[in-house]
Amino acid sequence: MSAETAADLLVEIGTEELPPSALAGLAEAFRDGLVKRLDESRLSHGGARAFASPRRLAVIVDDLAVSQPDELVTRRGPALKAAFDAEGAPTKAALGFAQSCGVGVEALEREETGKGAWLCFRQQVSGKSTSALLPALIEEALAALPIPKRMRWGDRSVEFVRPVHWVTVLLGESLVEGRVLGLSIDRVTRGHRFHHPQAISLGSPADYLTSLREARVEADLASRRASIRQQVERLAAEAGGSAMIDESVLDEVTALCEWPVALLGRFDASFLEVPSEVLVETMQANQKYFPVLDGTGSLLPSFITVSNIESLEPEQVRAGNERVIRPRFADAKFFWEQDLKTPLAERIDALQGIVFQHQLGTLLEKTERIAELSAWIAAEIGADVEQTRHAARLAKADLVTQMVGEFGSLQGVMGRYYAEQGGELPVVAAALEQHYWPRHAGDQLPESNLARAVAIADRADTLVGIFAIGQRPSGVKDPYGLRRSAIAVLRILIETPLSLDLRALLERAATAYPDALQAEWCVPEVLAYCLERLRRYYADAEGEQAADPDAINAVLALELSQPRDIDRRIRAVQGFRSRPEAAALAAANKRTRNILRKVSPSEIAQEVDPRLLQDDAERALATAIDEVTHRVNALLEQQDYEAALAELSSLRQTLDDFFEQVMVMADEPDVRANRLTLLKRLEALVLGVADISLLQS
Repeated sequence: MSAETAADLLVEIGTEELPPSALAGLAEAFRDGLVKRLDESRLSHGGARAFASPRRLAVIVDDLAVSQPDELVTRRGPALKAAFDAEGAPTKAALGFAQSCGVGVEALEREETGKGAWLCFRQQVSGKSTSALLPALIEEALAALPIPKRMRWGDRSVEFVRPVHWVTVLLGESLVEGRVLGLSIDRVTRGHRFHHPQAISLGSPADYLTSLREARVEADLASRRASIRQQVERLAAEAGGSAMIDESVLDEVTALCEWPVALLGRFDASFLEVPSEVLVETMQANQKYFPVLDGTGSLLPSFITVSNIESLEPEQVRAGNERVIRPRFADAKFFWEQDLKTPLAERIDALQGIVFQHQLGTLLEKTERIAELSAWIAAEIGADVEQTRHAARLAKADLVTQMVGEFGSLQGVMGRYYAEQGGELPVVAAALEQHYWPRHAGDQLPESNLARAVAIADRADTLVGIFAIGQRPSGVKDPYGLRRSAIAVLRILIETPLSLDLRALLERAATAYPDALQAEWCVPEVLAYCLERLRRYYADAEGEQAADPDAINAVLALELSQPRDIDRRIRAVQGFRSRPEAAALAAANKRTRNILRKVSPSEIAQEVDPRLLQDDAERALATAIDEVTHRVNALLEQQDYEAALAELSSLRQTLDDFFEQVMVMADEPDVRANRLTLLKRLEALVLGVADISLLQS
């Protein structure tokens, strides 16, 4: 596009400090929303880039057309038969339409389609200038941003996520005139609040990034993020270690700074006596610092902070951060030392003072339920029953420690440390942390059967209890994390794997609740809810672990309740569908099931009578079924479903011949019943794996 017809566009919205957690999302949404409206307005353009800092959202669009293309507009008027009378004179409808178009009837044209003929008026309409359109398009894009709660400021009626102080819009070197969010558009931007508070006049969008960098603002989020990472890694290396860079902390620090400057700080090495997770949590969550690790992965008495200013006295900034972290670490050390004075076992009774859910009782009552359910699971999966029961009783005890009271995210982690300090067996101590695993999608699973038993029991108890009081998740509301709990149970049972029946587990969990709650009535609903989560489990899986929806449906149709077994069947069906005979066998099985659904059980004999087999094709099918039944049943006993389906695949041609040559619904009742019985035997064999009639071709 030539320079006369296109120019680069810059839009910048200058604000007070924007929410750091939302900054990247707002920038991308602003870019996408503006581009969408440019496209809807038929304004051609090149690429679009989003920029953001704590005090600005900006978009640069390359090669934006300076005006809309001209457009031939057609207005349809009355039908011809209503436009003229019998003498051919225009009716009031035709005259009125012509007047509304500002022309005489003779200037109107005729439009004919397969549905009829009408009067119409065609007019070449010149496209509007982009500059005239932009203020409204920008307002629309800003109004559509995903902002949960907008605010007003001063005496203005406009609303935005934060007060707006300037709006810059340039199309090439030209200022776009107008108002956005109640402010007149200008060509000025602002630099760093302290380094360059003066206004900066921009000549064109090409000046934007360079001018801001000279004013100590890096508006490119990706460049700012990369700069922080590079500075942090360099300082950590100078300290003799490597930086622990949590991506979420890096994102937040990037959103908090316009001109990031990293500084290395130090703290008293005596604080390293406190568990490293506590120190890391303090540095990352509270201070947005980056911890420094030695070559073995242990903490060094150093941290890296990122300042939003290039100070003339960096030592003062460093000392200030060191002063801030010292009392936080001192508090953590005090909590650690005080908590160690009381063993976990002596804290269990204090759980009576914490309500789990007002209808389901206290955490002590939940702990007792978990302990008994864990012991039952341990017996089922081969873990030590008494050790598992003991671990379950200790599992929530760290919730009443001072450390977890201050650092709630460390529940379980601190339980492990306190258990180790109290002389508990390593497997028991580890279970106190691992029974919370997996904490989120893709997280690691408990490493021992003991920990797995407690993890499953904790979640099963919650699922049954919350369903029993009628608090099933609805829409996006899931205050007790039941979706996450269901997926966690499925993952542990499938990926470990453990051969535990989910229905039996939920029924056992229900028996621990008071009779008045009638928890046993919700077990079918909880079971269905958990199995339904399998669809999400496989949808989120990647590569060979993924499964098609119809393969999942084919197995879930059997109404099984052992997730490990269900998974093996789904894997087998997923593999089976790639076989060349799969589609034909699935179609034949669908035909078989459709025939059997239309007859009553009384029309089907108990056994196939060889004397009633009249055609070669049905005798061949009966023989083939006899031969394959023993092999398939043996494979089903071994849960080798893939091999079972391979055996069943050998029936494809014989089954095709049967349907081509044999009339199943014969006139003779005995012959018909015999053939239906033959198909019933085939159906039972296939349903030993899955209902493959549900597979899509």
